[in-house]
Amino acid sequence: MRRARDRRSVAAPATDRGIAMTAPAPTHDSMLAINGVDLYVEERGTGAPIVCIHGAGSTTLAWSSAIDDLSRLGRVIAYDRRGCARSERPAHYDRTSIAEHADDAAALIDALDGAPAVVIGRSYGATVATDLALRYPERVRALVLLEGDASREQAPAVAEWIDRLTDRLLAVATQDGVDAVAKALVTEVAGESAWQAFPDEIRGLLQSNGPAILAELQGEWWLDADGAALATIRQPTLLVAAEDSPAEFREPIEALAALLPNARTALVGGGHLIDPAAPPVLAFIEEVLGQP
Repeated sequence: MRRARDRRSVAAPATDRGIAMTAPAPTHDSMLAINGVDLYVEERGTGAPIVCIHGAGSTTLAWSSAIDDLSRLGRVIAYDRRGCARSERPAHYDRTSIAEHADDAAALIDALDGAPAVVIGRSYGATVATDLALRYPERVRALVLLEGDASREQAPAVAEWIDRLTDRLLAVATQDGVDAVAKALVTEVAGESAWQAFPDEIRGLLQSNGPAILAELQGEWWLDADGAALATIRQPTLLVAAEDSPAEFREPIEALAALLPNARTALVGGGHLIDPAAPPVLAFIEEVLGQP
C-alpha cells in the first residue's frame, strides 16, 4: 500500500562536474508497505532508476544534496531503511540483518518498477547493496559501494574494529541512554566535526535511530558469502574509499576488488561519510547509463 504525501519543487543549481545534467524534477515522497513495515520513500527525476541505501542508523535526509545531483542523471529512489528515521520501526526490534534489508530493497525495487537499478550504498548500506546483487541479481544494473563490508572472514581487521565499536556503543547506551548512540557512532567513524556539520533536523533524526543502530550491530552485520559467491557478481561495480577513514576500512574494499570481476576502485578526500555524488561516482553512473 502506498500513501502519497506531497510534491515540492526543488530549485537547485546544476553542478558543473564535467557531466551533462538536467535540472532536478520535483520530489515525490510516500510511505510504502514493504515486507510488513512502512518505509519512507523519496523519488526524484526521470529515466533509469538509481536506488540509494543509507548506512547504519542513518536517513536518506542526509543524502539530500547528493540526490539533487543524482536526479539529473536518472530517477532516484531513496528511502529510510526499516527501523530508521521516518520509516516504521517494528515492535521488539532488537536484531536485524543484512539479508533482511536486502530483501526490503528488492521488494521496494519491484514495487516501484525500478529494476534493473544502479544501486548506491554507503557503509552498512553498501553491504546491503552487495547482498542485493548476490541474491537478486536481476534487480541490479550496477553497484556503487562506499566503504561497505565483505564477509567477516574476508575482513578480519574490520571485524575486530566493529566488535570494539559494538562494545563501546552498548556501553554508551547503558551509561548515557540510547539517544546518545548515534552521536557516538558518527564521532567514532567520522569525527566530532562530522556530527556537528549535520543540521539540527538530521541530528534529531539520527538521535532517534539509537535502537536501529544497536539492532544492526547486534544482528547479522556481515555479508554471508564466500569468495566464489562474490565472484558471481558481474555487474559493473565502483568501490570507493575515503582518504581519512580508519585504515581498517580499506580491507573489505581490497577483498571485494580482488573478487568482483568487473570492479574498479576510487579514492576520494574526506572521511567515512563519502559523498554519494562525488565526481568519480557521477562519472561512473554516467558511463553505465550510457551503455546500451
